Amino acid sequence: MTETNDIYLDVRQVSKSYFIGRKEIEVLRDVNWRIKRGSWTALLGASGSGKTTLLNLLGTLEKPDAGTIFCGTLDYRHLTRRQATAFRNNSIGFIFQSYQMLPELTLLENVCLPAMIRALPRQEYRARAEELLFKVGLADRLRHRPDELSGGEQQRAAIARALINRPSLILADEPTGNLDSQTGAGILELFRQLHEERSGRTIVMITHDEKVASMADSIATLADGCITR
Repeated sequence: MTETNDIYLDVRQVSKSYFIGRKEIEVLRDVNWRIKRGSWTALLGASGSGKTTLLNLLGTLEKPDAGTIFCGTLDYRHLTRRQATAFRNNSIGFIFQSYQMLPELTLLENVCLPAMIRALPRQEYRARAEELLFKVGLADRLRHRPDELSGGEQQRAAIARALINRPSLILADEPTGNLDSQTGAGILELFRQLHEERSGRTIVMITHDEKVASMADSIATLADGCITR
């Protein structure tokens, strides 16, 4: 049985709906889900099953209609908008399928952005960004702009950007979805290395690929608005 202090994310009876015109679409229904601290968890589900909505709720980008989420002892219900923003920037690293690099900035500047928002000392965050870009194999691309890079290189940079503030939680939404199989395998190898650092960092990754999911410690499936095993 999992001890309570081993649980990092605790989703309790969370529901979420959206309206299209006057029609209410129920996306999540009384979701209960517990994720262990330091684990790598894969979330499977069909397109439109609500995986991204659930990830957004874990990342405080949206609020549930009912229920709550605990991250450690932090109850999301009590977060103001400003507190949620600070929590995201300090504690969560996001990795998206679409990379979300700002085209007018260099790779180094893109990776530095979250630390700049956090107002860390410039010398400290630039050194940290250079170290991370070296770690993901992009030490020779610091001054390049996103349109000068391949998709795989942009996703490596996105991983470096997600790590710049040393987050305790990584939320990844189909991080290999836009990549060919060989490039995707390289990105997954980076995730494996991150996980094996045993830093206590928790990873939640959305995927539709069972082969990708098999690399994680545990797999959860979202179907009909609920988590199944």
